[in-house]
Amino acid sequence: MSRLIVGPFNRVEGDLEVTLDVADGQVCAAHVNAPMYRGFEQILQGKVAHDALVLVPRICGICSVSQSVAAARALADLAGVVPPPNGQHAINLMLATENLADHLTHFYAFFMPDFCRPVYADRPWHGEAQRRFLPERGAQTQVALAARQRAFTLLGTLGGKWPHTQSIEPGGSARAIDAAERLRLQAKLREWRAFLEQHLFADALERVNAIDSLDALWRWHARQPEAGDLRFFLTLARDTGLAGLGPGPGRCLSYGTYPQPDGTLALPAGVWQMQPTGAQVLGLDTDAISEDASRSWLESGRAGEPVARHPWSGLTRPAPDKADAYTWNKAPRWAGQVVETGALARQLVAGQPLLREAVAQHGCTVLTRVLARALELAQVLPQMEQWLRAIRPGAPFCIPAPLPEEGRGLGLTEAARGSLGHWVVLQQGRISNYQIVAPTSWNFSPRDAAAVPGALEQALVGAPVRPGEDTPVAVQHIVRSFDPCMVCTVH
Repeated sequence: MSRLIVGPFNRVEGDLEVTLDVADGQVCAAHVNAPMYRGFEQILQGKVAHDALVLVPRICGICSVSQSVAAARALADLAGVVPPPNGQHAINLMLATENLADHLTHFYAFFMPDFCRPVYADRPWHGEAQRRFLPERGAQTQVALAARQRAFTLLGTLGGKWPHTQSIEPGGSARAIDAAERLRLQAKLREWRAFLEQHLFADALERVNAIDSLDALWRWHARQPEAGDLRFFLTLARDTGLAGLGPGPGRCLSYGTYPQPDGTLALPAGVWQMQPTGAQVLGLDTDAISEDASRSWLESGRAGEPVARHPWSGLTRPAPDKADAYTWNKAPRWAGQVVETGALARQLVAGQPLLREAVAQHGCTVLTRVLARALELAQVLPQMEQWLRAIRPGAPFCIPAPLPEEGRGLGLTEAARGSLGHWVVLQQGRISNYQIVAPTSWNFSPRDAAAVPGALEQALVGAPVRPGEDTPVAVQHIVRSFDPCMVCTVH
């Protein structure tokens, strides 16, 4: 057996290192290291509660709206308020803009460029992959990044700026939208729809959303295999075996997102898991969430205290010389189990038929993770059009949300990469504890006290490693299929 250290990874937000044990041409064990410590949870202690709305968006430069939403919802929970309909719609539009733009970035700038590597030079599609997706120079990459930039102008109107938008409050959105601005926003959404329909799908979003089975997906692909970048991806996925690469733990978590005025969520909450008799969706019990710091360079607590702690009583105190630790990331668990989170989890919990069939046949793999992001683009943008039409200029966007001196609040949302939760405890009007569990904290978690590997660590086992490969291409595909954001992980 040999040991291979892969990292730091390029095209990843933050620092990431993966140690692989390799035997007989494949990975037999993996240890995922987030080698950076940042300490936002310590910074927040002792601060006035509203300071969180300024500080937590700075955790990340690409998912700052998600952090803002989670913080605002935690404070809204403390205040016992629900934003008015206009505020809900405006915040949903901001969050969806960021999430969908991140999906575009992942596909065009992070994931697809790996197919331009020389290792694939003998494949008949390699030249076309380079033409479309070569970093900085690929024709489709350039078009997609321009479309992403224009999409973010939505946030200039909705929230004043991006990143670190400051208009999201516990009581709603502090940036009211008038009738003229709503018209301009509608035009921007039409432009975004046009990009997706002309370039990514080469088809109407409604027809993409109607694809409800694997058979229908491959018939859709066969009609025009070179049309659109998603069809081209399917060609590459079939040729390179992505359907069987990187299987996850078979258990997926979603907090649900995009709350509606009637109290429902556009994408519901739950835990999807595969069973011998078929898949099932369980209700989301947030009391079942814990964080285990056994293998982290963080204190695990005093002798006799539980090794796995609920975020309400979570600890974030550095212990850089701790024995047997190998990362700054804790190990989040749900009911003591490893879970995967992200667009695929959201769609499985929501019952998306194509993805449920694809996962039943192939599992949670590179193919199904990438496909889920693309389908979420097609699904959510029409919903954004509906939320924008539902805004009533002149009606309230934000209501007062006075906070108590004592109490605790929970804020949950779905970032592009998955489930994001903020837990805040107030004492004498100040933050006494603030714990954050980010999507990549779930997916890139280390082993826990029982030595059970995290989701990515499990997914990497069995990945092929060719002789002489210092950076195995299969490992790259698996890691990128989770779209890691390491700066959020080590908040």
